[in-house]
This record gives sequence, C-alpha cells and structure tokens, in this order.
Amino acid sequence: MPDVAAVIVAAGRGTRAARGDLPKQFRRIGGETMLRRSLLMLLEHPMLGRVQPVIHPEDAAHYRSSTVGIAALEPVFGGATRQASVRAGLEALSAKPPDIVLIHDAARPFAPPDLVSRAIAATAATGAAIPALSVTDTVKTVDIDNIVQQTLDRASLRLVQTPQGFNFAALLDAHRRAAAQGREDFTDDAALVEWAGMKVAVFAGEPGNIKITNAEDFARAEAMLFGTLGDIRIGTGIDVHAFGQSTDFGDHVTLGGIRIAHTQALTGHSDADVALHALTDAILGALAEGDIGAHFPPSDAQWRGAASDRFLKFAVERVSARGGRIAHLDLTIVCEAPRIGPQRDAMRAAIAEIAGIDVSRVAVKATTSEKLGFTGRGEGIAAYATATVRLPWSTP
Repeated sequence: MPDVAAVIVAAGRGTRAARGDLPKQFRRIGGETMLRRSLLMLLEHPMLGRVQPVIHPEDAAHYRSSTVGIAALEPVFGGATRQASVRAGLEALSAKPPDIVLIHDAARPFAPPDLVSRAIAATAATGAAIPALSVTDTVKTVDIDNIVQQTLDRASLRLVQTPQGFNFAALLDAHRRAAAQGREDFTDDAALVEWAGMKVAVFAGEPGNIKITNAEDFARAEAMLFGTLGDIRIGTGIDVHAFGQSTDFGDHVTLGGIRIAHTQALTGHSDADVALHALTDAILGALAEGDIGAHFPPSDAQWRGAASDRFLKFAVERVSARGGRIAHLDLTIVCEAPRIGPQRDAMRAAIAEIAGIDVSRVAVKATTSEKLGFTGRGEGIAAYATATVRLPWSTP
C-alpha cells in the first residue's frame, strides 16, 4: 500500500459566492460548512493517511469553529494564488513525504469515496492522474464580437475535476521549479506538471462532484441535498421556570442564550434558560429521542448552573449524527417582563450560532398573557418552541 496524503485547498476568498465577509468555504450546505464536508470525505477514506488543510491567514477562527472534532493536520497558510497555496501544503508534507498526494479543492464538497479510490489507483499506475467528464454539449470558440470562429471536436475535450493525484516528489519538484522561474499562472496542478514535462492520465470523474463558485451553485447544492433529506420531522417543546422569591437569585435572566438585566432571576437546576430548554425539547421531539430531562436529569449535580447552550448543542449534534439538518426553529416567549422585543435580534443571532444555522432560519416572538395565570402575575416565564428537521429517508 502506498503512503497517500492529501492537500485540501481552502485559502481563497470566494468573492463570487461570498455572503458578507464569510468566504464560501465556510458557508454551510445542509447544516455543515463546505470545508468540513470536504475534509470529512477525505479523512474517512481508508487509504488516506494524512490531510493537510491550506487556509487564508485571516480565516483561522473560521477554520477552528468549522473543524471541531476533525483530525486533520494543523493548517498552513496559503499564498496569493492557488498555485502558491498548493505549494505551501506540499512543503508542509515534505518533512514526512508521502508516495502519492491528492490535491482537492474545498469548493468540491460532494466528491464521493469511489472517486478518491479511483484517483489513488490511477496515480499509482501512472504517476499523475486527473478526474474528468466528457463534454456532451457542442463547444465553439468566439471572437471579441461574439462571432463564432470555430466548432471544436468535443470527442477530445474533457471537463477536469479534483481530487487530482500525483507522485509527491515529482509534484513538489515541479512546483519549486515553477516558483523559481516566476510562473504562478497555472490554474490546476495538472497544467503545472504538464509544463514540467510529465504525462497526465485521465480517469472517470463524477457528475455530482460539482465545484461551488457562485450563489447559483449553492442553490444547486442545497437542491442536491434536499433530494436525500426528504423526511421532514416537526417537534414541539414547552418549558416554564419560576422567578426566585428573593434577590439571592440574581439581577438578570438568561433567555435565548443572552443575559438580560431584570429585577428577578429565574430558578432552575441549570441557568434556567427557558427558551433554550424549549428549543432543545423541540429538536429532541422531532428526533423522537426523549426530552431534556432524560439526557440532562436535574438530579445530576454536573448540570447545576450549567449554561443551557450545551443542551441545545447536544440536540443539534443528534440531528447531525443522523445525517440530518435543522430547517427552522420557532420560539415564543410568554412573560410580562422583561421586554423581549429589544432583545429579539440578539436572541436570534445567539440561537443561530448555537444551532449552526443561518439566522434567517430562527424566529423569536414574544407575548404577554394579559395578566392571566402565573406569567400574568409575574411569577415566571414560559416558552413554546417548534423545530423543523430534515432527515434522510433511510433514517428509522
């Protein structure tokens, strides 16, 4: 068995598909970032020993939050071009050089395991191999005035993908030679080794191994996932907590993951965040996996005073473990005080961050009970939540 490593290139800025200041590789598709999906695909392959991420120097925090629990090598910083970034990854691997290296773009998060196996086998046989698809449309060249100049023979044309595989020593040498000559214009590693005099073989690519470049590609990727995440589950959660009877309980309440100044505090075994408790129960209900008390019993001292974001994160992780995603969270808080309206957007943002979803998928509403019942008397707060979850059809 050859020693096989991979370099995953994630140092670009992704301006054509960026949302705000977030590079595209850190945007979520089906609940997971594009980079995380790509890393897991490589790391879970039985023939790959090491995966070397290459990121932009400004993205270290994004990388850490996106790769919790992933056993990739420590990331290195890329350069001004894709070529420079690949070279940085190769140099990082050179201290313990593998026999074969795969170069994969983080922007292709749907590469299947079989494609990686084919890349390794083809590279072992030839020294340099790339996945490609036949061109089915007619291809023409046009001039600056959009006048057709020539119709190309599509039988000899291919659409090239990643991962591309190479003999490690040969690829590193080609990169170093190109850098020494000031050549930084190669659009992929196959073009670079061709320049260096190597022959590159082609093996069958995958139609679903799309490269995500612009906003339309993200929509296509979501559509691909929705095809397999068609089991829609809806769960509800209800929770109540009473206010403490003395100032010993504090001068604030914690609601929706944020601290709100108030004359009384809610009592409870944890931080008594009634909003996050209701959301946790709603997600667990959608999964039919019990309730918050079953997983975090009040009788267990370790949960005394615990921050309730731990409970919500647990429920979210249960969704991910079953290959699903959270489509929407809807929360209603019932109380006379404190006022929820001024805190609504902060709550939505906090819940979205905890749940790992876009804030547009979180709704927070508030109402009073018109002075009726325990909430109307100011004795406590109630919260009602609904969670919409998508799971694969194969999930029990």
